[in-house]
Amino acid sequence: MRFTRLLGRTLKEAPADADCVSHRLLVRSGMIQQVAAGVYSYMPMGWRVLKKIENIIREEMDKAGGQELNMPSLQPIELWEKSGRLASFDKTLFTVTDRKEHKLVLGPTHEEVITDLVRRSVQSYRDLPQLPYQMQNKFRDEPRPRGGLLRVREFIMKDLYSFDADETGLDNSYQKMVSAYKNIFSRCGLPSVMVEADSGAIGGKASHEFMLIADSGEDEIIYCSKCGYAANTEKATSIKKSAPLPESRDIEDVATPGLKSIEEVAAFLGVSHDQTLKSVFYVADGELIFIVIRGDLEVNEIKLKNLLKCTELHMATEAETKVSGLVAGYASAIGLKGIRIVADDSIKLGSNFVAGANRTDTHLKNVNYPRDFTVDILSDIAKTRPGDSCPKCNQALLAQQGIEVGHVFKLGTFLSERLGAYYLDKDGSNKPIIMGCYGIGVGRLLAAAVEQNHDEKGIIWPLPIAPYQVLLCPLKIEDGSVMEAAEAVYAELCAANIEVLFDDRPESPGVKFNDADLVGVPLRLVISARTLKSNSVELKWRKEAQAQMLPLEGLMEAIKHLLKPH
Repeated sequence: MRFTRLLGRTLKEAPADADCVSHRLLVRSGMIQQVAAGVYSYMPMGWRVLKKIENIIREEMDKAGGQELNMPSLQPIELWEKSGRLASFDKTLFTVTDRKEHKLVLGPTHEEVITDLVRRSVQSYRDLPQLPYQMQNKFRDEPRPRGGLLRVREFIMKDLYSFDADETGLDNSYQKMVSAYKNIFSRCGLPSVMVEADSGAIGGKASHEFMLIADSGEDEIIYCSKCGYAANTEKATSIKKSAPLPESRDIEDVATPGLKSIEEVAAFLGVSHDQTLKSVFYVADGELIFIVIRGDLEVNEIKLKNLLKCTELHMATEAETKVSGLVAGYASAIGLKGIRIVADDSIKLGSNFVAGANRTDTHLKNVNYPRDFTVDILSDIAKTRPGDSCPKCNQALLAQQGIEVGHVFKLGTFLSERLGAYYLDKDGSNKPIIMGCYGIGVGRLLAAAVEQNHDEKGIIWPLPIAPYQVLLCPLKIEDGSVMEAAEAVYAELCAANIEVLFDDRPESPGVKFNDADLVGVPLRLVISARTLKSNSVELKWRKEAQAQMLPLEGLMEAIKHLLKPH
C-alpha cells in the first residue's frame, strides 16, 4: 500500500478528550476515527490489525472444535424476559421499537439467542457437545464511554458457547477454551495472565479473566509470586490477619466528642485499626443494609452485591441513613433492630473491639461477636490488598495493573432451564444442557495491545498483528535514483508477499520518521542517496534503537528470514 493512497492521515495532536495512551495513539496514527461518544470507525490500517487478531482467534477456535456461525444483533425482548436477565442488564441494554410496536434488544451478548437456537437443534446426548461461536458486533449503553476502544457502546466480540451433557463435559470444554485463549494471546505477541474473576451480570458458577499486563491498565490484579494464585480485586481473597483472643471483657462506654472516623477514634483510644469495628451503610435495591467490618479493612462492593444478589447497590446517602435513625460516625450493630445486618468474617478474628454506641460522641469498648450482637449474613466482603497473605500459600500478595481482554464462564444450567434447552440422556431422562460462555473483546484487545506496546514516539506493534510488516521509507524522493530504487524494492516486496507500506510522500525525513514511529510498523527500510552509495538499505526494528545496513543484493531473502517467527 502506498502512503499517498491510504485513507486516513496522521495527526500531530490527539483529541482533547483522549484520556489514555491507546486512544491518543490510535487516533493520531489514523487507525480509528470517532463517530459518536463510544462509537468508532476502523480506518484501513486499524481494520488490518483487527482482522489479523480475528484470524488468529478464528484459527484457535476452529482447532478447539468450534463451529463458526452468525447470529443477529436484533433480539426479541421476550428472550430476555424469559431468561430473567432483563433487570440485571437494565439501562445497559439498547432497545428499539419496530413499526408494529414490538420491542427488540440490540444484543449486548448472545447467550439467550444461542440457547434458543440450540434448544431447537439438540435433542439427545448424541448431539452433544457443541461449541458454536461468532465474531459479532455488540451494543451496550455505557454511561461513561472512555478510553477510545477500551470502553465503548458498540464493539466487536468473539463469543463462543459450550453445550455439554454433564459437568465433566463442561470441564473439558472450559479447559479447551483456556488453552485456546493462552495460544491466542501468545500468537498475538501479547503476554497475558489468567486470573480468578467475578461473573458479573452474565451470571454463572466460575469464571476467569485474561489480563494484558500494562501500567496504564484500569484493573488491579492481585497475585502471588510463589504459588501462582491470581485474581482481580473484585474476586481476590486472602488469609486475614487474626489477633489473639483474650478473655472477653465487659462493655464500657467511652466519650469520643466529635470523633467519628476509625483513624480519629483509634488514635484517641490508643488502639490499632484492627481493634475497631467499622459501620458502613448501603442501599441494595431500595433496602438499607447495615455493614460491619473490621476497622483495618474496606468493603468490596462487588462481593457485597453478589452476596445480596441485588441489581443496584450504592452507599447510603446522609438522608437515607437519617430516615432509619442511625447516627453516622457512632453507629454499631448492638441492639439494632429492623435493619438487615451483613458482617465481614473478620469480626471473628479478634475480640474486645471498639465500636459505636449508637449515641452521639460516644463509643463502646470491649465489643465481642456473637456475645453482644448478631448478624443476618456473615461472609467475606473485604477488599484484598497487596501485602495481605495469599489464600493458598500464605505468601505476601503483590499487585500489578492489567486490562481485561478475555473472559471465560461456567454458566451451568440456569439459562438452559429458563429457556427450555433440554436433552434426552442415555436413560431417556430429560435433562438441562450444561453451558459455558467464552468471550474476547477484539477491539479492546487491539487497544490493550497499544497500551502494552508503545513509547513516547508512538505504537510498537507486535509483528503478528501489525498492520504491515515493513515500512519502506525513501528519503528526498525528488532524487530520481532514490525513487527508482525504492520502486524496485517495493515491487520485490509485493512479489514476495511481504506486507509493505510504501511512504511515497514528498515529505521531509523528519516527518517520515516521526510518522513511521507513530504508526508502529515493526520493520523500517530506509533508502537514500547515502545508502545507495554503498548499494544498501538501512534497516531498523521499531522496538530497537540502533539501525543496521543490508545490501540490496539478496535483500528479499534477508527480510524473509528476519520476519520468520523465532
